[in-house]
Amino acid sequence: MLFLLFSPGAGGNRPVTLTLSFLLCDWLIEVCDSPLVTNLPPSSFRSSTQLTSSHGPVFAKVNRREGAGGWSPLVSDQYQWLEVDLGRRTQITAVATQGRYGSSDWMTAYLLMFSDTGHNWRQYRQEDSLGVKISAFPGNNNADTVVQYKLKQPVIARYLHLIPLDWNPTGRIGLRLEMYGCQYISDVANFDGSNSLLYRLSVWPSWTGKEVISLKFKTLKNSGTLLHAEGQRDHSLTLVLEKGRLLLYHQQGAASTNTHIRQRTPVYNVQYLTLYTIYKCHMSCVLVQLSLGAVQSHGLQKPILSSRNFHGCLENVLYNDLNLIDLAKRSNQQVSVVGNVTFSCAEPVSIAVTFTDSQSFLQLPGLTSWPSWIVSLSLQFRTWNKAGLLLTFDLLHFKTNRLTEPNQQFNELNLCLCLCVHKGLGLNDGQWHSVELNCRRDHLSITVDRDEGATAHTTIPLPLTADSQLFFGGKCTLQFHSHLHSLLNPFRVFQGCMRLLTLDNQPVNLIKVQQRLLGNYSHLQIDMCGIIDRCSPSRCEHGGRCNQSWNTFHCNCTNSGYRGATCHSSIYEQSCEAYKHKGNTSGHYYVDVDGSGPINPQLIYCNMTEDRAWMVIQHNNTELTTVPLSAETNQHLTHFDYASAEEQIAAIIGQSEHCEQELSYLCRKSRLLNTPEGAPFSWWEGGPGPGQVQTHWGGALPGSRQCACGLQDNCLDSNHYCNCDADYDQWVNDSGLITHKETLPVRSLLLGDIQRPGSEAAYRVGPLRCHGDNNLWNAAFFDKETSYLHFPTFHGELNADISFLFKTPSSSGVFLENLGIKDFIRIELRSSTEVVFSFDVGNGPLEVRVEKSAPLNDNRWHRVRAERNVKEASLQVDEFPAISKEAPADGHIHLQLNSQLFIGTASRQKGFLGCIRSLQLNGVTLDLEGRAKITPGVRPGCPGHCSSYGSLCQNHGRCMERASGFSCDCGPSAYTGSFCHQEVSASFESTTSITYILKEPSELSRNRSALPSSKSADMTLRGENISLSFRTSQRPASLLYISSFYGEYLALLINEHGDFFFLPLCYDPYSNPSSFSQELTCFLNHSSVPFCVRFKENSWSRFTRCETTGCLSSVHFNSISPLKAALLHSDSPVSVTGPLAQSSCGSSSPANPHTAETTHSLPGTRSTLSSYFPYPPLYHKPKLLFVFLGVIAVVIFVTAAALAIVARFICSRKETYRNQEVKGAQPEDGHEFRFSSQADCQSTTSENQREFFI
Repeated sequence: MLFLLFSPGAGGNRPVTLTLSFLLCDWLIEVCDSPLVTNLPPSSFRSSTQLTSSHGPVFAKVNRREGAGGWSPLVSDQYQWLEVDLGRRTQITAVATQGRYGSSDWMTAYLLMFSDTGHNWRQYRQEDSLGVKISAFPGNNNADTVVQYKLKQPVIARYLHLIPLDWNPTGRIGLRLEMYGCQYISDVANFDGSNSLLYRLSVWPSWTGKEVISLKFKTLKNSGTLLHAEGQRDHSLTLVLEKGRLLLYHQQGAASTNTHIRQRTPVYNVQYLTLYTIYKCHMSCVLVQLSLGAVQSHGLQKPILSSRNFHGCLENVLYNDLNLIDLAKRSNQQVSVVGNVTFSCAEPVSIAVTFTDSQSFLQLPGLTSWPSWIVSLSLQFRTWNKAGLLLTFDLLHFKTNRLTEPNQQFNELNLCLCLCVHKGLGLNDGQWHSVELNCRRDHLSITVDRDEGATAHTTIPLPLTADSQLFFGGKCTLQFHSHLHSLLNPFRVFQGCMRLLTLDNQPVNLIKVQQRLLGNYSHLQIDMCGIIDRCSPSRCEHGGRCNQSWNTFHCNCTNSGYRGATCHSSIYEQSCEAYKHKGNTSGHYYVDVDGSGPINPQLIYCNMTEDRAWMVIQHNNTELTTVPLSAETNQHLTHFDYASAEEQIAAIIGQSEHCEQELSYLCRKSRLLNTPEGAPFSWWEGGPGPGQVQTHWGGALPGSRQCACGLQDNCLDSNHYCNCDADYDQWVNDSGLITHKETLPVRSLLLGDIQRPGSEAAYRVGPLRCHGDNNLWNAAFFDKETSYLHFPTFHGELNADISFLFKTPSSSGVFLENLGIKDFIRIELRSSTEVVFSFDVGNGPLEVRVEKSAPLNDNRWHRVRAERNVKEASLQVDEFPAISKEAPADGHIHLQLNSQLFIGTASRQKGFLGCIRSLQLNGVTLDLEGRAKITPGVRPGCPGHCSSYGSLCQNHGRCMERASGFSCDCGPSAYTGSFCHQEVSASFESTTSITYILKEPSELSRNRSALPSSKSADMTLRGENISLSFRTSQRPASLLYISSFYGEYLALLINEHGDFFFLPLCYDPYSNPSSFSQELTCFLNHSSVPFCVRFKENSWSRFTRCETTGCLSSVHFNSISPLKAALLHSDSPVSVTGPLAQSSCGSSSPANPHTAETTHSLPGTRSTLSSYFPYPPLYHKPKLLFVFLGVIAVVIFVTAAALAIVARFICSRKETYRNQEVKGAQPEDGHEFRFSSQADCQSTTSENQREFFI
């Protein structure tokens, strides 16, 4: 089922006329340009006033000289008008004007109004070729020239009304006119809500899938059923007016799902409205019955339809070539008339008045009956504004106590009672709403829309008299005694329409008001409702909701995925590659592949590896699936439904550098492609749309009828091109990747040869994976200021968004320019700190400037986003806030360009020198590289990305240039991931250790003399850089031990108290180098706190027997990452003892829920560790050494204790364990490190694990 939704009519209080056509047809258009005014009688002309009888409206005929040579009013102002009665409804196609003959009187601009009744005029509006909405028509600049304006949308009306807006400043208003058109023939039926027409169509042509139903209607009611058609098999079509919205329901089958299509369409400012619905039947859809004015059906699903019959007129209802109303008028036997249907259209006349601005008001005098203290008043209104003042009573001679005077005497005050529209009541929907006010001496009630539930009561007395004044729409000024200040209107003025004003049940004659015979008014349009629906058609894109007020509209882009004044620009990136280069890591992201284009954003998983950013598109079955076997069928068919829509997948594949999808088949006595000869038992469908049959398998070439083993010539049976085709009674597989874009994605799979005894099979179709972004890195380098690229004309009439990246050493240059006859659009670098977006759509040049404090000619990439729409123009540079300027109200809105689009230069201006990449216009990427290959002075591509993106590589990762972008080399880092940001962690058990061999002893001895000084320096512990993170619940424990060939060693330890120390270097000058290990090793064990100590003979071996558990992460020693090498690089010189498992270093919830994370850092980087010990002779005497160590330990402990408090607030956390730390046991005064004094290492398990970073 589908329906079309239209906005409420706003055509004043006249019946709305609407034309519907559900399919486009080619109609024979007759010439319609005959003069209509020349032969009209004098009674057909009326005017507001006339200067003399010789200046009457009867003389207002083009090229006539009778009388004074044309019409001139008594007073030349904007309240004058000339009216022409054409005698019957006529099709009008052009209007011509001329000044008064032989005078200096002519008008230079005017409004054209039309009506079928002579009241409730509607203003003619349309867009000209430049896109501006025409309200005022151009007039004359002399008295003799005839100026003709052809109407793009012909008007069907009986009465024409011209209102002069401007005239010759040295003369008066003078007018002669002519209308051109032709006779209009129509068949009309009038429905009063109780009658209808029923047509039986079984004998007429069937609905074959391309038929036309068209009609026009006019009504004063906001709900009713216009048309209902029924066909075979519960097929139906229903046109319903529901609360001012036009809904079209289309239903196929009683059990079918209803589909709703909504469309807002103006029904008040156009004479015709044409709808096109292309309907195709997949079965015999024969219309059996069609009813007008009501639903004549017993089997219809009532809840979806209006319960009201239609009240109004239908005109020219056509079903293909059948005029249904004409058939009813001729009493055709296939037509049944229910009730009294008349074939004419009588319209009730009610006069409306429009409040146009803040100065609009209507003043009416009080009635003589009001001294009885009984007041009754009613009106109807319509508006788009959320609030406004409807009515004000001027209450005279009302006594009150003046508290400002000492004697508190009573004085007379002028008070007012205000009746307002307030926001939140839902009354600003453009529909007519009624208000009734009834007042007695001690009771006042206000009712809205005759709803008893929407009634307000008060006991405030209302002392109205015959001298009281009523103000509609404004003029609520509370003026107190002369000693008091005036209180201005605290309410917003009303902007909208009113009609059916009554005082004490007597209608107000607004025509007398217009003639200044009753009351007073200012800035009103009487006898018309000039409300404009600015949301029809809606300028809001991508599902943005259009909201409007009297003067403007705005778009609510919430939850649409787009931004801007018209929801035009996407808030999401166009690929995972773009997210990666903003510093994002793996995760789910919304990707909008065409930016501001029509394709909706989609949620996609982005897998960011070190060198790729993969877009992963899942489908409904990516697991290994066993093929169900059946003796009844020899085939199994399965379809794959993807999480992304078809157009999204096609766009992703098109813009990606590479795409692939796994296709695997595991078989046992189940043949696959039946190679090398014979029809294949299995195949798959892939590619765009429904896909095409593919007879190759994963890893092979399209059309080859091979599997991967056949292409590589390593199949199990050389006589076949697939392993499964060997038909072995054992499990084999044919697996590989489909990498040819034209065959992706895999949409369905048909597997055969599965019914034989012993046959077994399973398949797997992996997700679609794509990487790279051809749009993001599409670049061109302009090496001369005179070089440029040119492309076809940019078409961005209503919405134009332009985005690109640039880098340049120059301080100025034009990025792009496109010209029209008068219009243009240009983006330029005007100075080293300023980017300017300029354009002209016919309202004069407009510039939007963005100026930055930092220079833009730093040879780094900068992003520019410019957008221009009917509401505003905006410009954004990099991630700074956008600068915007509003478009002129009611000005030109179409950008008309006709020249080529030039990139890198402009007419008479300095060209651009540098690189431009990823240039997109309205979501379409221009192929700069392709055009640069054939253009002198421009080179494709643009290297040098690390200068802009190198900072994304973290933790000592190196930025590596690539032809399309960059990558992070994490070799020098202890981290991994796309930006070297992922920790490499492992859990250690009591028997786990890692030994990293830096240099073999024999190699070291052999090459000692040949080593350069720099290399020799690296063999000694003179300036080391060590970093690591750890978690443990054990103490004492060892963390790190490093020894050199020269008798140096470094140890990071924790004692049994869990104290935190760092003594970075231990050196024994007495020792013989041969007494130390002849290899430079790095010993790792699970620990948490660093400590350095000199060990006596065999002390280290006793120390390493500590049985502890914990987790180490991101261990880094100079340029070596031993933990990363052990876990990720099996060919590294690493020796692992005991179980080692990669881990995220997580832990279960601690016993104390408030346990917090603690962080420690090594002081300095690449510092000379020996500088901590400026007096090497201390080491000659062991006692002095231990005294020195004790002093240092106490100093460091006191310092660490003080810093621990500060670290709680300023240190970065390495994990997400944010509980409050439990207080540990108080340490002893002396902090001896007791490893060497203990024959056996007895570890103590602390209550909670904590995390540290060294």
